[in-house]
Amino acid sequence: MTIKTDTVIIGAGPCGLFQVFELGLLGIKAHLIDTLPEPGGQCTELYPDKPIYDIPALPVCGARELIERLMEQIKPFGPTFHLGQQATEVRRFEDGSFYLKTSKGTEFHTRTIIIAGGVGAFQPVELQVPGVAEHVDRDVFYKVRDPEVHRGKNVVVLGGGDSALDWALALKDKAASVVLIHRSDKFKAAPASVAKMHQLCEELEMQFLTGSVTELRSAGDGALREIQVTGSDGVARRLELDHLLVFFGLHPKLGPIAEWGLNLHKNQIHVDTEKFETSTPGIYAVGDINFYPGKKKLILSGFHEAALAAFAIKARLNPGEKVHLQYTTTSPVMHKRLGVDDPFADEKRAA
Repeated sequence: MTIKTDTVIIGAGPCGLFQVFELGLLGIKAHLIDTLPEPGGQCTELYPDKPIYDIPALPVCGARELIERLMEQIKPFGPTFHLGQQATEVRRFEDGSFYLKTSKGTEFHTRTIIIAGGVGAFQPVELQVPGVAEHVDRDVFYKVRDPEVHRGKNVVVLGGGDSALDWALALKDKAASVVLIHRSDKFKAAPASVAKMHQLCEELEMQFLTGSVTELRSAGDGALREIQVTGSDGVARRLELDHLLVFFGLHPKLGPIAEWGLNLHKNQIHVDTEKFETSTPGIYAVGDINFYPGKKKLILSGFHEAALAAFAIKARLNPGEKVHLQYTTTSPVMHKRLGVDDPFADEKRAA
């Protein structure tokens, strides 16, 4: 059965979830599609325990905690999630509405679409060493799902970006040992993280090596036991380990979205800055997946974009009707939609 709805959000990361909230305040219910098995996007999939410091009014917030807070915030609006499936096909009808189909065969007839897919269908950049595939998720990992898995292990971390440095530092107190390997002594990570890493190396709390992994060696049971690291000097050294964590970055891929006829800027979707509408009227894009002059890939920027996109969608769904800006602090309509009591009810009755 085709699901008829006013809007479908593609992507259930932080911006997609906040989009539900902004639409809900305006009385619009949303369906969400995401390829991952649970909401949260990169926050839960790649760095659930990483602290975030630039969310307004939250001095520090773990990535998983941020998603939990957003899920709690959107509860009053009862969004419907369609997880573990990808939006594969979009067709525009003559009346400006859309047919949308997912990889699991779920079909929608929707009046608007909001793409909040982060960097798209992302895949980790893999370690190019013979035999690595048979070790993935056994003793070679491209992401950390549960830090406790690495407790008491001899861990080697590969990479020079934020993810590599963050996890090397985070696992220092859990793992039996931590060795960070990067192809050079130049890093893309935050300078404070690099400085902390060098300090811990001086204190003999961890090690840092420059070079590249050129060979994996297994024990009789097939478990990874040793790697060969070739330095810039051409010398190959052996290093024993239990777990190898690889953080070489991500391949951002739009996937089927790239075939929908939208105006693209490299791997991002071009939008305006009034409505955050794409080149196809009725399709909007918020968060890291969009592009406009001055674009900053920050979660808080995506929140701002979601708010303006919601007002644009409300206007599109109700042509000719003025969309009034109402404040959650004072508006009885907002209080009703949020399911909260009027904080000024007693004062109003007394007056």
